[in-house]
Amino acid sequence: MLTLRVNGEVRTFGGDPAMPLLWYLRDELGLTGTKFGCGVAACGACTVHLDGEAVRSCQTTLSDVGAKAVTTIEGLDPAGNHPVQKAWRAQNVAQCGYCQAGQIMQAVALLKESPRPTDAEIDNAMFGNICRCGTYQRIRAAIKQAAGA
Repeated sequence: MLTLRVNGEVRTFGGDPAMPLLWYLRDELGLTGTKFGCGVAACGACTVHLDGEAVRSCQTTLSDVGAKAVTTIEGLDPAGNHPVQKAWRAQNVAQCGYCQAGQIMQAVALLKESPRPTDAEIDNAMFGNICRCGTYQRIRAAIKQAAGA
């Protein structure tokens, strides 16, 4: 039996510890904000935080989680008012929206590490998060807005 902390709540799971965190979040807990994109950690749609660090949940097994706290887009701010989420809305970042939860989670981790990132730092941190709609300039603008730049 595994014990996990997801969005501040203690959860237990008696299934296969090799299950990807993504499937546990979506199928077992019903937290569907985290998306399946590629399944090989190349697109970033499944990005969540483990103790504040951005990870790809499609390649993170439940046994990899251990005692680390899992935060999904739903747990970032229950009302959707985290500064990055507000900036995303203000900059009209989302187009189709599919990748946006992963983009936001990656951006939050970046701002935690680098509160005033340069364009190069933003590009480097966000590189592995793919947006099929090409909203990269709006993503950068939203990150700068959330950083107070």
